[in-house]
Amino acid sequence: MSYFQPFPQILHDWSEVFMRRSIREFREFTRYSGLSMSQLSALLRLYYGGQCGISDIGDHLGVTNAASSQMIDRLVQQGFIERSEDPHDRRSKNLVLTAKGRMLVQDGIAARQRWMEQLTAALTPEQQESITTALIVLTQAAQRLE
Repeated sequence: MSYFQPFPQILHDWSEVFMRRSIREFREFTRYSGLSMSQLSALLRLYYGGQCGISDIGDHLGVTNAASSQMIDRLVQQGFIERSEDPHDRRSKNLVLTAKGRMLVQDGIAARQRWMEQLTAALTPEQQESITTALIVLTQAAQRLE
């Protein structure tokens, strides 16, 4: 690969490799866990976003509340999510990850981190330093655009 390629092309090439590998790791993890992508996405929503309601999961997944509720029922039965009544509105349910659900998500995160560790080991300390500087600048620019 030539370092004389335009920056947008280099960024595009990196993002393609990164996303392809990330998606592959996630797919392998879904097969290992026995859960669907939607179920894992719901668990990730709870892991990163904390307690929420069934409609929040439905909105996150782009599905109806009925579909979300059915999926949540299965995750509750499997012991990944705990459902309780909202003390302010008994019609609403609060959802939280159980210890088993949190552990499953953390296992998935660890699977993706293993690849990053392998990638890091393939780079010299000097390469790591220059990439670190560039990624800090890139991350800050991306955050300003959000």
